[in-house]
Formats: sequence, C-alpha cells, structure tokens
Amino acid sequence: MKRPPFVLGVLVSGSGTNLQAILDAIAAGTLDAKVGVVISNVATAKALDRAKAARVPAIVVDHKAFASRAAFDAAVVEVLQAHRVDCVVLAGFMRLVTSTVLDAYPNRVVNVHPALLPSFPGVHAQRQALEYGVAISGCTVHFVDAGTDTGPIIAQAAVPVLDSDDEASLTARILQKEHELLPMVLQWIAEGRVVVEQPEGRRPRARVRPSS
Repeated sequence: MKRPPFVLGVLVSGSGTNLQAILDAIAAGTLDAKVGVVISNVATAKALDRAKAARVPAIVVDHKAFASRAAFDAAVVEVLQAHRVDCVVLAGFMRLVTSTVLDAYPNRVVNVHPALLPSFPGVHAQRQALEYGVAISGCTVHFVDAGTDTGPIIAQAAVPVLDSDDEASLTARILQKEHELLPMVLQWIAEGRVVVEQPEGRRPRARVRPSS
C-alpha cells in the first residue's frame, strides 16, 4: 500500500527561491512529498506567486495584525493544521518562531541557514563570514529550537570564500548549495531517516540513518 504523501508547510517572507527548489525537486521526483500550503507574513512576497504558479495554496498571515508573537504563531499553526502539514519548513522566513509552533511540530520545524553553524548565527551571516575572514563558509539545514539557529544540525554543505567575494557573490554561491541541500534533507525526513537523540550531558543532536 502506498503511504500517504508527506505534507510540507513552507513559511516564507521574500523571493522564495528555496521554496522553488522544493517545488522543483517534487516535480523532478527527487523529493517524495507535497507542499500543502505556503504561508507568508508579507503580502507582497514573490514566494506567494511561486506557490500560486504551482497551484499550491498561498496564504498571507500578517504579523502586524496580531498583538503578540505567540498570537501570530497560533494563527500560523491553525493554517498549518488545516492543511494537514507533517513538517514545517522555514524558507527565508524572517520571523523567530515561538514555542507555539515548536510544540505543535516537535522536531518537525526545519530551517536553512546561510552559514556553517554554530558559526555566524542570526542575520547577515554571509557578511559576518566575510568580516571574520574565514576561508570556508556554507549552509546548514537544522531543526529549529527555542534559540536563534541553535537547533540540532541535520546536514551542512561547504562553500569556499574567494578573495574576490563580496556579500552578494558569496550569498549567491551559498544559495545554490541551499537549493541542493534543503530538498535532500527533506527527503530524508520524509523517509523517516532523521532522528533526534539526546546524549547524556550533551546537546540534542540529529542523526541520519542509512537508507534501507
């Protein structure tokens, strides 16, 4: 019997290139999932147009309309649950999520960050890397926890920092890796291969089981 589709809810705030990478991977058959809904806190986000072009429900939940971050997150969770979402993907979503979302989807909220965590968390990670003078940067896909980019790391991809790089060029090359890494990790999660372990006396860590 064919298993029911693994349903993704994608949260966006901007252009949606990582959303597009997910949609393209699904269309190509390399990601066995479906995008059940795309939610944006920005009504003008281009990502909404990408969702509509793919005939995916595209919904605006304006954070400015809510008195608190938790109230906004509760509205987001209501939409996610209405679309039977199994896993939440933060794809350029420029809001910190609260326990309201994390408790509704424990170890099922995934973020892609443009740096090799734990180095350079937060905003402007590429600029931080250039200012620090690192030779290698990259991107990280991780589960989200209550901290800022501190959740268990699932996978990373390295990108060399060139002498000629500025913030724009480094950002563009890291983004290409994000487009490869994020759909691959989501496929692992859809296959049930990613587990979070709690080693005694250490931080939680994500482990990827070999494919059967």
